[in-house]
Amino acid sequence: MNEITFATTAAKQYDRGLRRGRKFAPVPAGTPEPQPTTAWPPENVTLLERYRAWLVELGAATSVINHHRIPMAGHILGLNLKPHPQINLDSDLERAMTYVKAKKIREAGQKNFRHSLNWFRRFLRQERGLAEMEPEPVYGHAERYQTGLPDWLLVQLEQFLHLRQANWRPSRRAISTYQFWHKYTRLWRWLYAHVDAAELTDIKRRHLYAYIDEMPAAGYAVKSVNQDLRSFQATLRFLQERGFSVPQALLSLPGLKEPDSLPRFLTDEQVGKLRDDLENRARSARTPAQIRDACLDRAVFYLLWQAGLRRGEVEDFLLADLRLRERHLIVRRGKGVKDRAVYLTDAAAKSLKAYLAVRGPGRTDHVFLYRYKPLSKDLIYGRIKAAGKRTGVKVTPHMLRHTFATQLVNAGCRITAIQALLGHRRLNSTMVYARVHDQTVAQDYYAAMALIEKRLEPRLNLPPEPLPEPNGRSPNRNGDTARLLTLAAALETEPLTENQRAALTELQQGLAALAEEYSLSDAIVNEQAALSPVMPLP
Repeated sequence: MNEITFATTAAKQYDRGLRRGRKFAPVPAGTPEPQPTTAWPPENVTLLERYRAWLVELGAATSVINHHRIPMAGHILGLNLKPHPQINLDSDLERAMTYVKAKKIREAGQKNFRHSLNWFRRFLRQERGLAEMEPEPVYGHAERYQTGLPDWLLVQLEQFLHLRQANWRPSRRAISTYQFWHKYTRLWRWLYAHVDAAELTDIKRRHLYAYIDEMPAAGYAVKSVNQDLRSFQATLRFLQERGFSVPQALLSLPGLKEPDSLPRFLTDEQVGKLRDDLENRARSARTPAQIRDACLDRAVFYLLWQAGLRRGEVEDFLLADLRLRERHLIVRRGKGVKDRAVYLTDAAAKSLKAYLAVRGPGRTDHVFLYRYKPLSKDLIYGRIKAAGKRTGVKVTPHMLRHTFATQLVNAGCRITAIQALLGHRRLNSTMVYARVHDQTVAQDYYAAMALIEKRLEPRLNLPPEPLPEPNGRSPNRNGDTARLLTLAAALETEPLTENQRAALTELQQGLAALAEEYSLSDAIVNEQAALSPVMPLP
């Protein structure tokens, strides 16, 4: 719980603000105005104090409590002079918004008061033992992607959408629905704008080739064109299963060749800069809000980098799936509706413990909360990008997952173990995400050459052998015997037994005789060569 103290009670604080508001921002005559706390039912005064304590427990900032939450709650109670259990959570609360608008507050201020009204409604629902009411999130306007498509196709696409939604996480349902209509209708919309197709059989292979040719010229990436083609063919297969007559030529059309791009990952130096920045911010934070946010950023960073979690997996992470004592966590319904276990390093476990100590209560059991609610889809992305901007490192959350896999490969971790940690069904996916880079190739090369050189050490220590002449004869056979005599002479410097010295003397005498014999033989050969006539060239 945050240690926040107030100079006065919530009731006195509201009354003082009410007097100032009437003096500096009066309302038109005839507008109902809230009454001071002296006119309230006693239980409502007590309720306002409990509301302030509840906000503190949730970790709200003092300025927000004083300037937004308490004034709006006071307006509601001051305009409805009846015991709070009798206050209507809709019509009675809206009376306070009417009063705020009458004061001609700016639009931004009205939004803040509306937000505070919703907070007080939530508190009243909790006081009455009612369940939380979370509105169904809406993302974008998918209807614009349905314009121009025939009704029969829209009906089938709606059914296809419901089928795919079974594998989507609830937190991503809204955005995934929007993306479905965006991706799965783009090629259809182009076809119905360029082709007179009353039936599926009217769509020909040449029409798809025309789309594939036109879109890259219009600036679309090859990957986007291929994604459109795959989405179109997936819809065709769905229609085929439903009994529609689908030309096989449309299903077998291949896409464009995509470049074999390497995954983007960070160097050790770049990761170190990000880590040091987040650690320093956690140590230097002073206010409760700063501490909570800095601990959240650091814990999320370690889960992305040292556990390889996807951004959505961090957002959906629940307290029940955290096993700090066993040093691991469970990822529920990851990509492909697959559960997996992920292990925690000392740094990751320590950062999670520090965050949980300041997390505070929330509406749900999600591990990570921001303003008492589960993380939105853009918060992690924005926080990681901000850390990169502070340190001069270009980074995204998914680049940290790439870095996790690449560093494990370079440390010698088995690729099948990395596959399990990343939650990939196919090993090929792991090879794409965790591509070996030049550092590993260089290390493997130098390690192998070191072993080869070690095996050749006994031979490498001997003096070099003389190279043969072009005619195949030794350049100096006396040089061979001279070399042997030199080696024999070297043995004389070592202490030898009597028998060893006798053997060495005999060896030296034999080598000297061989040297003399070879010298005489070479002299005869050289003399004969000098007397032989030189044969003219043909």
